[in-house]
Amino acid sequence: MVENSISHREFQANKERTIEDFVGINVYSTTQIEGIGGIYKNSYKDFIVKEITSEGKILEIKEDIPNYHSFEDSHNYYTTFNLIKINRDTFEIVRLLSRTLSIPIEVIYYSGLKDKHALTVQKFSIKGNYINELKKFRYKDVFIRNITPTKKPVKIGSNWGNNFTITLRNINPRQNLLLEIQEIITTLQKKGFPNYYGLQRFGTFRPNSHLVGKYILEEKFREAFEEIVINTYSTEDDKAQNIRKKLGKTLDYEKMLEKFPISLNYERILIKSIIEYPDDYEKAVKKLPPYLIKLLISSFQSYIFNKLISLRIKKGFSLFQSEKGDVISILEDEGGHLTNVRYIFGGAYDKYLKEAISLNRARIVIPLIGYDTKMEEFPLMNELLREILIEEGITRKIFENSMLVNFDFKGTFRSMIVKPIGLKLLEFGRDSVFKKKYKLKLEFSLKKGSYATMLLRELMK
Repeated sequence: MVENSISHREFQANKERTIEDFVGINVYSTTQIEGIGGIYKNSYKDFIVKEITSEGKILEIKEDIPNYHSFEDSHNYYTTFNLIKINRDTFEIVRLLSRTLSIPIEVIYYSGLKDKHALTVQKFSIKGNYINELKKFRYKDVFIRNITPTKKPVKIGSNWGNNFTITLRNINPRQNLLLEIQEIITTLQKKGFPNYYGLQRFGTFRPNSHLVGKYILEEKFREAFEEIVINTYSTEDDKAQNIRKKLGKTLDYEKMLEKFPISLNYERILIKSIIEYPDDYEKAVKKLPPYLIKLLISSFQSYIFNKLISLRIKKGFSLFQSEKGDVISILEDEGGHLTNVRYIFGGAYDKYLKEAISLNRARIVIPLIGYDTKMEEFPLMNELLREILIEEGITRKIFENSMLVNFDFKGTFRSMIVKPIGLKLLEFGRDSVFKKKYKLKLEFSLKKGSYATMLLRELMK
């Protein structure tokens, strides 16, 4: 490793829009309407996320229905419960449960990751009978409710989606502000917004998980190591930046290991490995937990998806109208999930596909590229991908890496836009926190995998 290979990423004023550009988020669906500004997540109470089960039930924060069912066979049953967390990461909760209950991480299940800086409620399952242990569980800002035995666990993607109640604050007053807010809300209700993967997917303070995933698939393990451990970002706190810079200059891993806080757990895993096995960056990276490696690869996949949406719009193609070579997926019901029934636009069925889209029964889809994706089945996206690969300095060979097979990244597709369900303005008025400013409170639901922050950026710009 040489010092000039170490990089520092400086984002202009560390603005969220600048950081979004770095992960491929470039366009709006409401460009004709000025944004209202403001901030979100000023307090955890300003960002409430409630999981919606596959049956359509919205989990409630204070819900705690006593359940008196007993386990018939603890080996074949699961303990399922609602978990409420405040300002905590889902992975942190998984590690906490593993440590507290003395169980392996592999027997803990959840249906999706939830925002860290928020008040959230979601379903968890643990293999076996842990009813008594969970009843006694106590931890700051973590609460367990509705404990019950179930025959099956919740799994990734088994939820329908999420319900959001969000307060935007510190909005500058101006003439016709409420009318502009209502105009954006109406536009979003009718047309939707780009179904980007939000910053949470890439890292809010170090938005580089897609770069690490890319290096892993390219088998550039030294670069992956440096990106995780040493390379600095202006969005990270000064203390962490200084520690990384110092390590980059000295390469004294044994001395600097003591300086890395326990909270930088993954960095410490890599540093310990490189101390034990000098220059073996592949061994170091592969010591990361499998779920994290999978998440890093998924982030790269998400980045390419974001770039495909942005390039499509930059090329002058409509965000809402089908273009020749687009792929259209029929929905399972009005506004529902995608099905595998797909058609290429530009043929005999165009009239019917346009009608299906207008009736909210079909969506334009973009591939999430995996080892089994046949890009010729996505003609327009195939052309755009060529440009992106050249820009990124990679080839299609990257999607042939055996790790995609090992982690079951077969490839799928995702709607290009998402329409919020039940989007409504709950409150608008003076902000009690930021004097002489305004606040607004919204409620809406999104299907799983879509990001509330991508709706907020349309409002705020």
